Amino acid sequence: MKSEKEEVAGMTPEEFDAALKQLGWKPVDFCRLADVHRNTVSRWVNGPVPIPGWANRFLAMAQEIKRLSKLIEPQK
Repeated sequence: MKSEKEEVAGMTPEEFDAALKQLGWKPVDFCRLADVHRNTVSRWVNGPVPIPGWANRFLAMAQEIKRLSKLIEPQK
């Protein structure tokens, strides 16, 4: 069983970038949607500040919403 700390683990900068690409987002899109300053995201990706677990969950939910929205789009 995972500890609470493991459950809320963040992600690597590479995983963060990959999640953004999968969604078709730029870092600025994430900042706007998550209400995070662009300097914060820059520190996550380039600096000593780890990416928090909530960002991982936020991106996972966005990916799931994108997946589900495709299920209800009308056929062309």
